[in-house]
Amino acid sequence: MTKNAKKTREILVVGTKVKEVVKANKMMAAGDLVPALSEEVYALIEKAIKRCQANKRSIVSPKDL
Repeated sequence: MTKNAKKTREILVVGTKVKEVVKANKMMAAGDLVPALSEEVYALIEKAIKRCQANKRSIVSPKDL
């Protein structure tokens, strides 16, 4: 998926927890931070899946990250 695509995907991160971390560092979170972070998580997972497939495995593990 390209960055300009308008496809909506399920949010994979807990917004309140993300905002707690940001607030704990005396910062404020933009309204679009959580969806953007979720897209980064999708990209990381997709990359891990491709690595796993390239190594002819069916279990995605931390080493694939």
